[in-house]
Amino acid sequence: MTNIKKFSDSKAAEILFGSTGSAWFWLLVRLYVGYQWLSAGWEKLFDQAWTGPSAGSALSGFLSGALAKAAGAHPDVQSWYAWFIRTVVLVHPAAWSYLVAWGEFLVGVALIVGIFTGVAAFFGLFMNLNYLLAGTVSTNPILFTLSIGLILAWKVAGYVGLDRFVLPRLGTPWQPGALFTSSAPQG
Repeated sequence: MTNIKKFSDSKAAEILFGSTGSAWFWLLVRLYVGYQWLSAGWEKLFDQAWTGPSAGSALSGFLSGALAKAAGAHPDVQSWYAWFIRTVVLVHPAAWSYLVAWGEFLVGVALIVGIFTGVAAFFGLFMNLNYLLAGTVSTNPILFTLSIGLILAWKVAGYVGLDRFVLPRLGTPWQPGALFTSSAPQG
């Protein structure tokens, strides 16, 4: 069997992504990204075209615009993503509309309070990616990039937040936390 060399992080990476000293920096990033998601989701939750009787109409309009960008020599929306929009999303626009509105809102809440920060940042990044694939730029590249940082810094990004208390108790799939390792009383 071949020995695999283990690589260690650079000092800069250790400080930025693994030291609780950088937690205040990540708090600022988290609050900015979280606020962006929370406000976008909150607006949709109270918009009849997203979650009310007309749910799906706003999303259908947005996606129709995306499909219009799928034509031409250099389309903004790739043909495979246009196919996904047509055959998966536009078939059930109301369900997807609720999913988008609640997804944005919940990612925002999780990032602001700092719970499951890495997971929340991943889902935010995934939504940003979908908006980018649909041909919308806006703040999506900025939020996408900041989310990558939050994902990489998952161990400390929520330290000034609920992750400081929750993660040691829950642990990770590869290292169970106190909640799963404490021995139950024998009876």
